[in-house]
Amino acid sequence: MCELYSKQDILALRRKHIGPSCKVFFAADPVKIVRAQRQYMFDERGDQYLDCINNVAHGKRPGPVPAVERGRRSITKMCPGRQLSCLNRSEANDLALRLARQFRGHQDVITLDHAYHGHLSSLIEISPYKFRKGKDVKKEFVHVAPAPDTYRGKYREDHADPANAYADEVKEIIEKAHNSGRKIAAFIAESMQSCGGQIIPPAGYFQKVAEYVHRAGGVFIADEVQVGFGRVGKHFWSFQMQGEDFVPDIVTMGKPMGNGHPMACVVTTKEIAEAFSSSGMEYFNTYGGNPVSSAIGLAVLNVIENEDLQGNATRVGDYLTELLNKQKAKHTLIGDIRGIGLFIGIDLVKDRQERTPATDEAQHVIYKMKEKRVLLSADGPHRNVLKIKPPMCFTEEDAKFMVDQLDEILTVLEEAIGAKSESVISENTPCRAKMPNEAHSELLGEGASDPRENPGQKRNGLCTDKHSLLSKRLKT
Repeated sequence: MCELYSKQDILALRRKHIGPSCKVFFAADPVKIVRAQRQYMFDERGDQYLDCINNVAHGKRPGPVPAVERGRRSITKMCPGRQLSCLNRSEANDLALRLARQFRGHQDVITLDHAYHGHLSSLIEISPYKFRKGKDVKKEFVHVAPAPDTYRGKYREDHADPANAYADEVKEIIEKAHNSGRKIAAFIAESMQSCGGQIIPPAGYFQKVAEYVHRAGGVFIADEVQVGFGRVGKHFWSFQMQGEDFVPDIVTMGKPMGNGHPMACVVTTKEIAEAFSSSGMEYFNTYGGNPVSSAIGLAVLNVIENEDLQGNATRVGDYLTELLNKQKAKHTLIGDIRGIGLFIGIDLVKDRQERTPATDEAQHVIYKMKEKRVLLSADGPHRNVLKIKPPMCFTEEDAKFMVDQLDEILTVLEEAIGAKSESVISENTPCRAKMPNEAHSELLGEGASDPRENPGQKRNGLCTDKHSLLSKRLKT
């Protein structure tokens, strides 16, 4: 393939023209992707990479379709309600907030800890994933509820009723807000938290939260941008996993809706839509719902249905989860496997009993996986959760290949950790809470973002297990 610019030229141009806040994946050695097909990406040398993280490209490139209006009707059939078209997630969630605030005239928003809902100022304000990393402070109209994480959260899998316990946290927030003279406009949550670390809410949680929020005069907003359109397999929308008795007041969608083409949508009830219209302010979006985007959206829906991508998410997701649980039984670094369909998280830990996040090890793994031509990312509040959310055409062969590479890397990593630990113990070296700076940077790889930049993260005051004794980058 004829290259207009080499990878080094492009990196030089980025440094010259692009602001430093715009990061690249695998900063130590970025991948220059020149084309992609289905679940594979190809660099400038023609090397093939298995894409395990790109939930924007929902499936293969859909073919042309003649109809436009059918696309709008198809979405209505799958998620009944009034629609408003947008271009991206941020527009959709911003519009959802406007709808919620106009509905009752309330202003306050309850969000989940570690949540991310978009890059507009109105959304950074309700995204702890962002505002807790920067210099912004939480606004007084924003209330943060604990993420319903049953693995390392406040109420875990051994709790008698984690759904109600987490919902009661929201109830308490509402009561405190009312006591301060504030009124709740909305509760907003991803149906399954992605940036928060692939968190699957316990069954019944959303129903109870919705009950408390409705009682306060607010609405429930379900953000389906990353997890909708059949990704969970058993259902088209992730919120449906909570049961047939739960339907959000507002649903936002985007990303996979256009298979990479920028488009998004907000669906709400007739009552909320009419209240928004009564404000006298017309909703207008120059490109929202344009004929080209509508045709693309319909083509994506056709591919999902005609190629049974939703069924594929169930079959391949179940197979992948089975393979990963076998790896969990084999590797002590794996603390938890959680997810459904093609939305799965691998929580890496230094110690299973303490569930100490294995942040450095996770960064090491994703770089080593890249060397093996498998693209993964790590996220969560401690950046120790390997995220798996591939295109929906992911196959069982892809799943087996990915897990085999992960198995090799974890095997060598654990052997190296064990050998190093034994060496240090034999030398009677005191246990330290932190690795030397130079060792830490080598383990992460040059240019990789350092999780210690997040002031909300803390390291253990004592060295509680042998994994903390890593003192140099482990060669696998």
